[in-house]
Amino acid sequence: MTRQDPDAYRFDWGAEGLAALAPHCAVVVIVDVLRFTTAVTCALESGATVLPYRWNDDGAAGYAVANDALLAGRREDGALSLSPTDLLTVAPGTRLVLPSPNGSTLAFMARDMGVGHVLAGCVRNASATARVARHLADGGAIGVIAAGERWGVHEGPLRPAVEDMLGAGAVLAALDPSGAISPPRCSPEAAAARAAFVAARPRLYEAVAECVSGRELLARGWEDDVATSAAHDVSTVVGRLTASEFRPATPRT
Repeated sequence: MTRQDPDAYRFDWGAEGLAALAPHCAVVVIVDVLRFTTAVTCALESGATVLPYRWNDDGAAGYAVANDALLAGRREDGALSLSPTDLLTVAPGTRLVLPSPNGSTLAFMARDMGVGHVLAGCVRNASATARVARHLADGGAIGVIAAGERWGVHEGPLRPAVEDMLGAGAVLAALDPSGAISPPRCSPEAAAARAAFVAARPRLYEAVAECVSGRELLARGWEDDVATSAAHDVSTVVGRLTASEFRPATPRT
């Protein structure tokens, strides 16, 4: 029962959770708040296209050239990067190869598992993501996957990340606003993430800023990325993975 039948809205963590849910979901929403799915959303808000890519892969530069795209680098070097704040001002029409250790890996995994629709969800676009997901699912189950982090240097076991639980909970709260007790509803796992978001919503910025990942960004002087990532429902843009590119899906009301 790891697939959380028969509930419409489901939640799990990382690659292992994705493997459990994906075969039974019409739509999968990947949530990597600090910072991949927020970065995707902000880039698409600016009119860019995002080509996700593996982290620390020497083939990234060649992939960017082959796809007539820029390769994201390190924010410290003044380059376009995973910084969602910087991507809010990227030039329209930009094609950006965006390596990521967590979110991009999960997006490609979901695609390769045969999920029909893979979306990039975050706090910024939570309600819009829910609308798009519900439309695309057409009555099928929706799986929301919190990316989490990894212990060690992107290679260790999963480290659950508060910001991703809150981002997933924001999407789930929009899917199930009343916390229904009859279908369609959140599974118990999804309901727990939803409840975490509802509890944190009055002080969402503080919750994101004070978690481990938020503190890491603050220590690097990137409070702007924390604020950009914690802004709730400020965007109607939802990234949908089409082949190897995230492009906007149109929310439906």
